Amino acid sequence: MAEGEGGSGTLDWPTIQAFAWAAEQRGLDSLWLCDHFFRFPTEPTGGIHEAWTILAALAASTSRVELGQLVLSMPFRNPALLAKMAATADAVSGGRLILGLGAGWADAESDAFGYPTDHRVGRFEEALQIVVLLLRGETVTFAGRYHTVRDAVLRPPPDRRIPVLVAARRPQMVRLTARFADAWNTAWYGLPDDRLHAELGALEAALAAEGRAPSSIRRTVGMIVRDPDASGGEDDQSTGFAGSVDELAQAIDAYAALGIDDLIVGLEPRTERSLERLAKAIRLRRTP
Repeated sequence: MAEGEGGSGTLDWPTIQAFAWAAEQRGLDSLWLCDHFFRFPTEPTGGIHEAWTILAALAASTSRVELGQLVLSMPFRNPALLAKMAATADAVSGGRLILGLGAGWADAESDAFGYPTDHRVGRFEEALQIVVLLLRGETVTFAGRYHTVRDAVLRPPPDRRIPVLVAARRPQMVRLTARFADAWNTAWYGLPDDRLHAELGALEAALAAEGRAPSSIRRTVGMIVRDPDASGGEDDQSTGFAGSVDELAQAIDAYAALGIDDLIVGLEPRTERSLERLAKAIRLRRTP
C-alpha cells in the first residue's frame, strides 16, 4: 500500500484508509507498507507518507488484517526506539503487527535526510540483535561499533512474540535471517522462476547451518500483479504478472506448492478494481 501508484500525486489518508477497509472486507489476510522518504527513491519529486505513522493509523482503523512493513529501512530509526514503537503499534492493533526489517538501499534518500550509507549489513546486524532481544522481553546491554544501549528494556513488555521479518537475498543477510528472524521475504516476482528456487535453496541451507527446522520460519514472497486491461497485458510479464483472474489463481497455487506461506501482492494500478480481481482469484482457489 504505497502512495503514488495508480494515479498522480500522493494518496491522501482517506483514500489509503478506504483501500485498507476494502481489502479487509474482501477477505485479504494482510496489508503492507514500504518505507521511503520519496515515492521512488530515484525520483525525489514523488510523494509518500511516513510508514510508521500510516501503520499506526491503520492499526487503529482496521480490525482483522495483519499489518506489516516491506520493509523498514533500519538506518532510519534507532533500534531500541524501533522496538518500543513496534511493541506499542502491536498493542494498538490488538496483536496484528509483523515487523519487517531491511538494511536499506536507497542512497539518495539517506543522503537527503542525513542517514549513513556505509557498512549497511554491519549496522543492520547490530541493530537487529538489539531489536530482537528487546522484543523477546530481555534487558539489553550492547556496545557495538555502530549501536550502544545500556540496560534497555521495554515497559510495558509486548503482549506476545511479535514476528520479525527480514528481507534478504545476499548470503550475509540470509544468514542473519536464519539466525534471528521469524519470517523471510524476497521480492519482486511475476511467476515463480529459477531465481526464486535458488533463493529458497539458500534459505534452507542457512537454516540448516543455524540448526533450525525448515518449518520454524515463515516464507513470504512479493509478487507484482498488473491489471492486463490497464497496464499493457503481456508486455508487462517481464516485470510482473498480467494474466487473467483464472491465471492469477493458478499462479497463487504455484507459489503455495513451493511452500510459500504468504504471497504479498503489489497491485498495479493500486485501485479497487485491481483489489477485486485479486479477491476473485482467491475465491476461485477456494472453490471446489
